[in-house]
Parts: sequence; structure tokens; C-alpha cells
Amino acid sequence: MAHESFEDEEVAAILNKHYISIKVDREERPDVDNIYMGVCQAITGQGGWPLTIIMTPDKEPFFAGTYFPKRDSWGRAGLLDILEQIADLWQKQRQHIYDISRRVTEAVKKTDETRPGELGEHVLDEAFKQFFARFDGEFGGFGSAPKFPAPCNLIFLLHYWKNSGEERALEMVEKTLECMARGGIYDHIGFGFHRYSTDRRWLVPHFEKMLYDNALIAMAFLECYQATGKKEYMDVVEEVFNYIERDMTSPEGGFYSAEDADSEGVEGKFYVWTPEEVKNILGDEKGRLFCEIYDITPQGNFEGKNIPNLIKYKAGRTPYESYMTNAFEDAPRMGDLIETLKDCREKLFNEREKRIRPHKDDKILTSWNGLMIAALAKGARVAGNEKYALMAKKAVEFIFSKLVREDGRLLARYREGEAAIPAYLDDYAFLVWALLELYETTFDASYLKKALETNRQMLDLFWDEKSSGLFFYGKDVEELLIRPKEIYDGAIPAGNSAAAYNMLKLARITGDNSLEEHARRIFNAFAGTVIPYPSAHAHLMVALQFALGASREIVIAGVPDADDTLKMIQKIRSHYLPDTVVLLHPAGDAGENIRKLLPFIKDMKPLEGRATAYVCENFACRPPVLDIDEIL
Repeated sequence: MAHESFEDEEVAAILNKHYISIKVDREERPDVDNIYMGVCQAITGQGGWPLTIIMTPDKEPFFAGTYFPKRDSWGRAGLLDILEQIADLWQKQRQHIYDISRRVTEAVKKTDETRPGELGEHVLDEAFKQFFARFDGEFGGFGSAPKFPAPCNLIFLLHYWKNSGEERALEMVEKTLECMARGGIYDHIGFGFHRYSTDRRWLVPHFEKMLYDNALIAMAFLECYQATGKKEYMDVVEEVFNYIERDMTSPEGGFYSAEDADSEGVEGKFYVWTPEEVKNILGDEKGRLFCEIYDITPQGNFEGKNIPNLIKYKAGRTPYESYMTNAFEDAPRMGDLIETLKDCREKLFNEREKRIRPHKDDKILTSWNGLMIAALAKGARVAGNEKYALMAKKAVEFIFSKLVREDGRLLARYREGEAAIPAYLDDYAFLVWALLELYETTFDASYLKKALETNRQMLDLFWDEKSSGLFFYGKDVEELLIRPKEIYDGAIPAGNSAAAYNMLKLARITGDNSLEEHARRIFNAFAGTVIPYPSAHAHLMVALQFALGASREIVIAGVPDADDTLKMIQKIRSHYLPDTVVLLHPAGDAGENIRKLLPFIKDMKPLEGRATAYVCENFACRPPVLDIDEIL
């Protein structure tokens, strides 16, 4: 619509004569997008983008829709006619428009009301059953096309498997991740995941790449690696982080938001290949090998060209193993196949870099950066890769130096030297999440202190004292049509879900029961909405599992860089313990900062001059142990 209508002289003349036009970046103003998408769904029964709203000067909407062509077309009303008719009504029947807008506003306010109740363990079982009912046993994922990665669902299923022993939950996760990693939704040449798949097999993506998708998908692969020990999951994580470091990191350390789907006006043009292009770059022999393995054919798999993919290889085996077992008779033998293909991908990548790239959305959003920082911090901990921790630390430093106002208020967006827009709930919740992950990776008490401070500010700005839960925008900003609360865990977790999980973790770390009470009140506030369809609230289910399960805290007391301390930390990290929080109490003066934050920790000291672990479960601590096998 931008090119067809808003930049068109004829449309612009009508808009400028009768209307005040406002174009909203929905990533910059998710509060506006959230509210008026609800309006569109209330009026039309469906939503989507581009979102078109017409409202009164009091911001009360009376007309909504998504895409409108410039002129009437195939039974769809054209924007020119709509604008003329509404302008005429505004002049002649203004009271009628006001009546409609009031009814719409009242209806939207009613749909936004929370429905309280109580969430129990049966809700977790129901969420699993709903996922199992929708699971695609052949290609992984849930439902049919279009298919979204939905990493929150996968992380819930991993936690559910760990807590319940339900093997089918792990099987669903592994099948989905393997199929995604083999599909065209994954960029096999330059790495990173595209937005979603338009088909059931994960072959043809919408080619946009989003920062938050890659952060959350990396977390799902990391947790699956921890749960299974299968190296191929960590390989994907390392490639995703490679992409983020190379293409999505600003010189100052923040992470850019997205890359567009199209270049030169054609979706996917940057990413697709013909056999001739491949052979011209790699030579006939290696080119033929690469085309055979990555499904690059003369007929093509996408509009006459090819999206590289490994879909034909069975899950559970690497394509390299499958190829070497089933290679056609005259397959060229060029030494180590894996190294050969790696070299081929690098050559194709270097050639692809000469193409016109898709546009990069270089906004730096606090919320999405929080997710990527959390993923990198977790990655550093699981993979033992210090580079990921450095990337995470640099991004956090960027946020606190560039995206905090002089009065301490967090801001939502940074671009070209300008920070703006008071931060939303998601910004606060995801930043606290990032700080908690960074603390558990580095054991730097300053991150834990910042997490507690940021969480306090979040509660002050967003908490609903009347009905509980957290509003989407703060009490200190412009008041919109309604003040919504989000609980649906879609492409990203809802702020309320992330905040509940954070506060449960902080409560277990600090012993502050008021934080646990806030989390409980979030569960209760939204229970009526969640109970009928808990699988739509996967991250909240992760928090609920943490609240209901046997959570565990391990305090390691020892000299931070001593060999025995490091071995103990490493051994604990090598196990999949999603409901365990690990703290470090450095011996001597080095532990002063953590003791100020957590006074109870002062009596947990190294015994016999050796690293010592204090394991606490369900608020009761066991006798200290020095033997790592005894801990496990």
C-alpha cells in the first residue's frame, strides 16, 4: 500500500484534503499496533498487516481493514472510494460516525478484561495434549501451512519432558528442530532462520529474517543440545550466532532488528540459485556434488530457481552420512565430504555477497536485544564459548549507556544516535531475562543487581494494583484508547509470561517472597483466558512448571578461577537442569558484592579449602558437599 497508495498523487490529494495521516512503525510502537489490531479483529473478525484504521480526533476508531487496493478490484473496495465515502459521511452524518466509534471502543474495552482463576498442574498436561494433537509427525511443527518456528512451544515441551518423563514431548521437539534445520527456512549458505515457512515441509520461507526469531530458535536448539548431547544442534546454534555477529551487530554492540525478504523488488532473489550459477562458481565436479546434496535442479523448487535445502535426508542422520551411504555410483570422491561442502558453501556465500542485499532494518530495539543477549549468554554457558559472552556483555553495556534516559527510564528504540520512546513491558521483561542469563554465565553480581533494579522499575511502571498483571505500556506515558495486558505467547513470549518466570527465578535467588507472590497473581489474573487453550501460552506454562515443580538452587562456594571451582561449574552445566539456578559465592573479598545482594549466602563457605556446593530444594538446603558426583 505504501507504493500503490500513500505515495500516489491522487490518493495523497484526498488524504491531505480530508484526513490527518499517521503511519505507524509497529515495531517502534507495538502499543498502538496491539490496540488497533484488536479493533480490526473486533470490527472485521480478522487482522493482519498492512493495518488500516480510520478514527475520530479522540482516537476512537470506526473503520478498520487490512489491505485495500487503490481502486475497486475483484470485489474488494478501493481506497479512493472508501476515503471519499467516509469524508462525505463525516460532513453529513458525523453523529452516526461518533455513535459507531463509541460502540467499537466499548466492545474493545470489554474484550480486554482479564478473567481470573487458578492454574494447576493439569493445565500443563492439557497444554502437552493440545500440542500432541496438532503435531505434524512427518515434517515436525504444529498444524499445516504456513508454519512458524514457535520456539516457545518447543522450550515448553523440553521442560515438560524433563519434569514428566514424557518421551513424546522430546520426540516432537527433535523432529521439529531437525526438519527446520534441513528446510529452506534455514539459510544454508549464510546461516540464520527466515521468518516462517509458506508450506508444510519448511521448504519455501517468507525470506525476512528477524532478530527475535533467531534468538529464540537458538535457545530452543541450545536446550535440545543440553537435553540430548547431539552435536548437530549446537552446530546450528554456532551458525546462527555467526550470522548475528557478521550481519546483525552494530559497531557499538547492539543488534539490528531485521532483514527484508526482497531485494530489487523480488522476494527471495538474494537467496536462490540455478545449477549453472553454482557450477560457474564451484566448477563442474564440485558444483554437481553440491547441487545433488542441496536439491538444486534445472526445474527449480521456487519459481524456477532453487532454495538450498536438505529435506530429502532422513532425520537422525546427517546429510553427509546419508549421502555417503546412498551416493550415486559415479559420485566424485573428493576426500572429506564435510570439509568439501563447507568450502563450497563459503565460496557461494562470498559470491552471494556481491548481489544486491535485502534492506536491513537497523533499528535497535531493547526488547529484541534482550532476547538475543539471553540467547548468547546461555550459548556461552552451554558451549563454553567466551566470544558469545563478550557479545552479550557488549550489547548490555550498549543498552545501559544509550537506551536509558537521564532520569533512569528505560527507552525502547535506538537508531542513528537517537534513543526514543519510553520502553514497554516487553523491553523490561526481556532485559531482566538477559541480565539473569548473564549473571548465571559470568557470576558477575552487577548483572544480578541490575536485574533486581530493572524488575523493581518494571513493577512500579506497569503493575495493575487493582486486577494484577502487568500493563503493556507504562503509567508515565500518553494514554491510548485502552491500556492492554498481553498474555498470548506468539512469535515472542508475552511480557507477562516472561516477567512471571523472571520473578520466580529472582524470588528463588533472593528469598524475596513478594516476587513469587507477584508471579502467582499473574497466573491467577489470566487463568480464565489460559485454561481453555494453554498451548497458546507456552512461555507462561514454562513459568508455571517452574512454580509448581521441585525448583533447585545450587550455591558454589570457592575461589572463582580455581581449577576445582571451574570443574564443579562445568560439570553442573553439562547437565540439562532447566529448573535449577546456579549461584557462585566467591571466597574472601571477591564475594562482597554478592553478599550485599544475598545476605543469606555469607555462611555458605568453602570447606577444607575446596570448592563446595550447597544444594537447596523446595526451600530446604542439604548438607554441603565437595564431591561433584555426589551433587549430581
